Amino acid sequence: MVQLTLPKNSQPKKGKTWPKPSGTNVREFHIYRFDPDTGENPRIDVFFVDLDECGPMVLDALLFIKDNVDPTLTLRRSCREGICGSCAMNIGGMNTLACTKGMDELKGVIAVYPLPHMPVVKDLVPDLTNFYAQHRSIEPWLKTKSPEPRSEWLQSHGDRAKLDGLYECILCACCSTSCPSYWWNGDRYLGPAVLLQAYRWLIDSRDEATGERLDDLEDPFRLYRCHTIMNCSNTCPKGLNPAKAIGEIKKMMVERRV
Repeated sequence: MVQLTLPKNSQPKKGKTWPKPSGTNVREFHIYRFDPDTGENPRIDVFFVDLDECGPMVLDALLFIKDNVDPTLTLRRSCREGICGSCAMNIGGMNTLACTKGMDELKGVIAVYPLPHMPVVKDLVPDLTNFYAQHRSIEPWLKTKSPEPRSEWLQSHGDRAKLDGLYECILCACCSTSCPSYWWNGDRYLGPAVLLQAYRWLIDSRDEATGERLDDLEDPFRLYRCHTIMNCSNTCPKGLNPAKAIGEIKKMMVERRV
């Protein structure tokens, strides 16, 4: 039987357990910690948060820990409204946004890790350099050949409705980092988030580069590593369906050949 093991410097070790407050409404958090400057293995620190002293979301608890317990805890966050995607992380085994994940939705100990299978900058901050480069590669902007109109590019209500379920993507990377195909082929496979964004421009009636965009995706790895595992659609915190968008791109590839 094949046995897969993590490199020694990637295996998390037991970390520090911080003092438990005396309140009656206390939740326990196990949080992934990693500091590349120390050269040490990642560790799992144990924190306790009195829920009577902070807000209801996981992000509220993380900020409470950072402000009141351990100021070295590192994480990304910005809007706190599920719009920017900055606080994407793995919470309770599921990729989601810390700002919209209520602690009442989780039972028992709350485990918080960075997005999986991504290089970690520090603690809960993943390195998204490759992810953003892949998004840039699909040229996510309107491409036209017709003379530019004096006002805006017009679009019918029906054509505009086709963009629903696509434009709402906030590029949090929850879907891509939940995809096993992206884990193993992240250097070549574009992943669910970027392909959903690609379809958003393919289906836009105002765009005039459909053939060029499809040519760019016609590759054994960039598109066809998707095996409809559906993790992407199950984990999307915005309720979008990247798997369906990928299927629609494949359908467009077939239709242009017949």
